[in-house]
Amino acid sequence: MTEKLDITLNINGRDYPIRVEPRRTLVDAIRDDCGQTGTHIGCEHGVCGTCTVIVDDEAVRSCLMFAVQADGKKIRTVEGLANGDELSVLQRAFIENHGLQCGYCTPGFLMLATDMLEKNPDIGDEDMIEVLASNLCRCTGYQNIIKAVRAARDELRGKITAPAE
Repeated sequence: MTEKLDITLNINGRDYPIRVEPRRTLVDAIRDDCGQTGTHIGCEHGVCGTCTVIVDDEAVRSCLMFAVQADGKKIRTVEGLANGDELSVLQRAFIENHGLQCGYCTPGFLMLATDMLEKNPDIGDEDMIEVLASNLCRCTGYQNIIKAVRAARDELRGKITAPAE
C-alpha cells in the first residue's frame, strides 16, 4: 500500500488541504479531492490540452503533473476566471463569438488563452494561432475559437472590434 502525503493545493486563492498518493495527478486531485470540476480530463497523455490550468503563472497540462508537485503553488482554474458573476473578457468573447460547441475543451482553451494574453497582450495572429494549435477541439473547426481569442485580445488592448455579422 502506498503511503499518502499531506499537501495543500491553493486553487483560485483558496487552500485545499488534501491527502494524496504520490502518483495522483493534479487534474484528479483538483476534480476529485478539491471538488473543482471545471477542469476537464481528456486524453490523459498531455496531447489534447483539455486539462490546462495555470500553475505559478505557467500554463500546464494537469494530467502530466503530480498533485505533490503543485503543493504550495498558486493554481488557477477556469472557476477562477470570472469575478463573481462577472465573466472575464475571454469568457464573454467565447460566448459572443460562438467559440464553443459541446464545451468540453473550452476550459483548457480559456486557461491557455488567459496565460498567453497575460504574458503577451500584443501577440500577433500568427503566434496566437500557433499557441492555440496546441489544444484540440473536436467540434468547432477552431475558427470561432480563434475569433473569440482575437476579440478578447483586441478588447484587452483597448481596440474593441466591431461585432461579428
